[in-house]
Amino acid sequence: MKIVGQTADAKGLQLEGFSAEQRFINRELSWLAFNERIIEETENVAHPLLERLRFLSISASNLDEFYMVRVAGLHGQVDAEVAELSQDGLTPGQQLEAVNARTARLMARQQLCWHELCGRLAAAGVSVVGPDQLDAEDLAWAEKYFMSRLFPVLTPLAIDPGHPFPFIPNFGFALVLELENRRDGATHPALVPLPAGVDRFIRLPARAGQALRYLPLEQLIEQFLERLFMDSTITGVGQFRLLRDSDIELEEEAEDLVRIFESALKRRRRGNVIRLEVNHGIAQELLDFVADSLAVKESDIVKVDGLLGMADTVTLIESDRSDLLFKPYRARFPERMREHGGDCFAAIRAKDLLVHHPYESFDMVVQFLNQAAHDPDVVAIKQTLYRTSDDSPIVKALIEAAEAGKSVTALVELNARFDEEANIKWARDLERAGAQVVYGFFDKKTHAKASLVVRREADGIRSYVHFGTGNYHPVTAKVYADISFFTCDPALCHDAAYLFNYLTGGARPDQFDCIAVAPIDLRDEVLSLIEDEIAHAEAGRPAAIWAKLNALVDGEVIDALYRASQAGVAIDLVVRGVCCLRPGVPGLSENIRVKSIVGRFLEHARVACFGAGHGLPSKEAKVFISSADWMPRNFDWRVEILVPIRNERDHGKLMNRIMAFNLADTEQSWALGPDGEYSRMQSSDGDGFNVHDALMKLPKESSDASSRRAKLATVRP
Repeated sequence: MKIVGQTADAKGLQLEGFSAEQRFINRELSWLAFNERIIEETENVAHPLLERLRFLSISASNLDEFYMVRVAGLHGQVDAEVAELSQDGLTPGQQLEAVNARTARLMARQQLCWHELCGRLAAAGVSVVGPDQLDAEDLAWAEKYFMSRLFPVLTPLAIDPGHPFPFIPNFGFALVLELENRRDGATHPALVPLPAGVDRFIRLPARAGQALRYLPLEQLIEQFLERLFMDSTITGVGQFRLLRDSDIELEEEAEDLVRIFESALKRRRRGNVIRLEVNHGIAQELLDFVADSLAVKESDIVKVDGLLGMADTVTLIESDRSDLLFKPYRARFPERMREHGGDCFAAIRAKDLLVHHPYESFDMVVQFLNQAAHDPDVVAIKQTLYRTSDDSPIVKALIEAAEAGKSVTALVELNARFDEEANIKWARDLERAGAQVVYGFFDKKTHAKASLVVRREADGIRSYVHFGTGNYHPVTAKVYADISFFTCDPALCHDAAYLFNYLTGGARPDQFDCIAVAPIDLRDEVLSLIEDEIAHAEAGRPAAIWAKLNALVDGEVIDALYRASQAGVAIDLVVRGVCCLRPGVPGLSENIRVKSIVGRFLEHARVACFGAGHGLPSKEAKVFISSADWMPRNFDWRVEILVPIRNERDHGKLMNRIMAFNLADTEQSWALGPDGEYSRMQSSDGDGFNVHDALMKLPKESSDASSRRAKLATVRP
């Protein structure tokens, strides 16, 4: 594969005169903008009510993780007095200040959405009620529930010299009280942590003709606190919830990664408090007591006028009101598999196979590995595992293959944030079954998605490979829009074998035949493909780039896209989340359009198309799928892959259907402006297009309609 040979100085000549702030949007603020787009879906009246609530809970959960990881990192830089500026020219302190200000507005908006949704849900027959809405019968039931279900698991904690302030874990939610002893009138504080294993919203008994009713756990407990402190008068009550630094740091000298991660997970539970949320009406004395005890700065305290722990509202979606959810969708099974009687290997031998999840079933991936596990002619299976489900059929198939005596190699990535414990368990299970388990590189995450199956056949040994853009996770595959690619092409299988040798033995190839691999040459290949389009534009040939990503952050790639725009390359980017590139800046990026799609399914696939002198769409275009977003971490600190799609049918499916439909979408799309702000797109002719609806209707939609949408996607304003 080609390597870009220009120097950094030569590359940057056309960008002189544009400051860092003019060229780049701040990464953290761009992420918050993405979460604001998710909140917008909470307000989208086209969605069923419980789906709108789901978007609200997702926005809250995302914000929690953002603070636990990204903001925790900014705190660490500030505490260490790091002076290095961000890509857009801000200090860590300036970023932290901007993030906190924007987050305050975002959280206020969440509460407004919650209040509106509560009203709409109540009208639809699902109510979240307060204690003041309970009658005598409800209160009697609540008291019985408290004494039988909650009293045994609650732990009242008096705080005094003999009982210091306890450790409150990450996501910990507690009531803080001021007590006055009835015997001597002395006052002292106390805590009642909410037990983690109890439902956050307690369902009240059903009554004929009434709505489903839920009472927040903390409000139920508050009604009966005197049962926990029999000799005291409760003179004040407040609520607080905290988030802790949850990023894991490992010592480079560590030799046993499993042991280190197990201890690191224990350390995570004791990370520094990054954010303290308290109810708006908490007494200042109680707030000061909690903040001082947890060593929390005033700038990290958030007063919430409404519900704390908004992410917990996801549990309300589990009610039995399916009429308030999206209509269930049943994924199609690839027709080619039916034509070959369910034989994966026969179907792949006939022709490469590209599967688009969730519209086409992830069962194809599971069946591929199940067939490999039980086929007596399969001699070896090699598999990467980054994330998978709790009861993973993928891991089950690998275990069965190992127990059947096949050579099974599993590359288990331990450093998959928040999934480390599950991955350690899978690694232990696989080892017990006889699989060879490898943990990859210490300083690089293995994020590539690949399966390699080696099989004895009549004409010799043949390999089959699966490359994917998403995780081997059958649950998330129902809502994540991802791509699976199956092939027995000798060159691609040869590269897959080299990839696994690199992962297991550290044997770094000088060059792969077809694929590009980070950290070896992936950034160089992307830059080379961009430079090719610049050369085509300068020579007067059609030049175009389409890319679909979760995030675009890497400064070197962004600057290359700017140079391409300056040269006249037409660039269309679909970036779901963080985008640090500023489109539409005069003299810099007039030829770049950026949109984000947020809707029923989470757009997760990474796809790149380069016109190769013929523009887009074109049969001669270079088309790729990838596991990598265009971020420094993906290029430099992860093992990622970029895979060319050359089969004519799959090439066309990626470009003329998947990419063209994404570009044509108007109903779920947001356009990014040069100021870093997003605006919801509108159809110019009133004929809106929804990419998710269109893809769910396939193959019912005629080929003529598909062609029309492909043409629509290529029209530039």
